[in-house]
Amino acid sequence: MTKNTSTEQSLTKKVWNLATTLSGAGIGFTDYITQLTYLLFLKMDAENTELFGEVSAIPEGYQWCDIKNLDGIELIEQYESTLKHLSAQDNLIGTIYTKAQNKIDKPVYLKKVISMIDQEQWLIMDGDVKGAIYESILEKNGQDKKSGAGQYFTPRPLIKAMVDCINPKIGETVCDPACGTGGFLLTAYDYMKSQSENKDKRDFLRNKALHGIDNTPLVVTLASMNLYLHGVGTERSPIICEDSLEKEPSMLVDVILANPPFGTRPAGSVEINRSDFYTETKNNQLNFLQHMMLMLKTGGRAAVVLPDNVLFEAGAGETIRKRLLQDFNLHTILRLPTGIFYAQGVKANVLFFSKGEPTKEIWFYDYRTDVKHTLATNKLERHHLDDFVSCYKERKQTYNAETNPQGRWRRYSIDEIISRDKTSLDITWIKQGGEVDNRSLTELISEIKDKSVKISDAISELEKLLTNIVED
Repeated sequence: MTKNTSTEQSLTKKVWNLATTLSGAGIGFTDYITQLTYLLFLKMDAENTELFGEVSAIPEGYQWCDIKNLDGIELIEQYESTLKHLSAQDNLIGTIYTKAQNKIDKPVYLKKVISMIDQEQWLIMDGDVKGAIYESILEKNGQDKKSGAGQYFTPRPLIKAMVDCINPKIGETVCDPACGTGGFLLTAYDYMKSQSENKDKRDFLRNKALHGIDNTPLVVTLASMNLYLHGVGTERSPIICEDSLEKEPSMLVDVILANPPFGTRPAGSVEINRSDFYTETKNNQLNFLQHMMLMLKTGGRAAVVLPDNVLFEAGAGETIRKRLLQDFNLHTILRLPTGIFYAQGVKANVLFFSKGEPTKEIWFYDYRTDVKHTLATNKLERHHLDDFVSCYKERKQTYNAETNPQGRWRRYSIDEIISRDKTSLDITWIKQGGEVDNRSLTELISEIKDKSVKISDAISELEKLLTNIVED
């Protein structure tokens, strides 16, 4: 085992063991990780000053040295004052501390986190190790169903396969308008950083190429820190906190990589009223798809994770699909299996398209039929998608009606597509083999519980509506 791997695993274990301890005291994983992020930034700033003689980026009175030796209520007051002051900064610091609040209100537990962070030298740690530790913490948090953090975490093997296919080039701009914890941007950065030793190109990549948007302050903090620990956006974060769908794109980009949120818009969101959209709809995914279609430069390309309903929904869905086929080259659709996302039962696809030429044919890869993944016993790994990536690049059909009807890679002409009812792209040709469900009993029970909660929530909403109707 290498030193880096050992450091990564031992530190991750230490950080997560403390999370488990704090969860017993009622401090949720997400709250813990957020506070860890705030404190870690202060500690690394102090190290930058102590080890390298740099001027602190943190204003006097709000630095690591101002909190690390405090205890009791004095610690809580100083920490909360620090968060309030730093959240008002107009730079990377302000983004890291976006709407920052203290969620660890017991001094003894806050002191535990501070002491753990103070025991390590984080800044001199290899960037790949620091980043890997933070990424593993985010992934563990995504697995915590109570926090709902899984909605912000796309499986990294899927992201890597998408980036391998989309092939971003150094010098290009890359955007994720629903960036979550920044996985797509980070993977694109890792893919491009070895493409050139030219200083100007590498500076552009670190500071100007990547653009992320999310409307959840907590997520903006996590994404900004994730990129910062990997050496991206060290002066100003490439992540901004806003609702992508509220207004027209402020810039056009070369590449879009995204997994926009499924379901309806959060309560309290501004109603979408975009004159540039192709059609009006309340469907969140269809609106994100329209937004991304409009964000691409001519010649730009996109890889986007979208749920099944985008492929077949009538009305606005059909209007948008026809526009996608008319003005864009929707050349590839990857059908994904269930069991790869932290949300249970999600049926999704990856749509690959480029802007400027109409679609002439669509290649489908069915990685769903008879494919069984679970988060516990058969987790999706990058090698599971090797065949898809190879097919994507070579464009040689593996399906043959006579010799290989179960071939997963099949081409459909545009004439075959537009002749389908509602221009549906929900296409399956492989016959199911009736394989046994290999989920564990624990996973089946968990899925049943999740579905029960959703049914209960739906009944509650219906009861509220009925009550309102009666009262009116």
